[in-house]
Amino acid sequence: HVQLVESGGGLVQAGGSRRLSCAASGSIFSINAMGWYRQAPGKQRELVATITASGNTNYADSVKGRFTISRGNAENTVYLQMNSLKPEDTAWYYCHANYYNDYGPGSWGQGTQVTVSS
Repeated sequence: HVQLVESGGGLVQAGGSRRLSCAASGSIFSINAMGWYRQAPGKQRELVATITASGNTNYADSVKGRFTISRGNAENTVYLQMNSLKPEDTAWYYCHANYYNDYGPGSWGQGTQVTVSS
């Protein structure tokens, strides 16, 4: 079992930047990949970015070139650097840990709210 805690959300002006953090604790050895997802009111939760244990990254088209997912020097921390923010980026952002198949379903953090104003 892995526990995830997000931080870094808040109010940001359009065009500004913000970095989200996700701290993982527990059975870290079971994590195959981590990702950031977001959900706006009335919308489905959608993938923002993922990073594998080997460092491979993947991004949604809507954030490509603006957001960067990375690991800290401490492997239990994942960041989402958000640049050139747009009002359309306003959502709750959630950290997710994907486990190796034999360790069952993934885990979600509690979320952190990002509001981008014009």
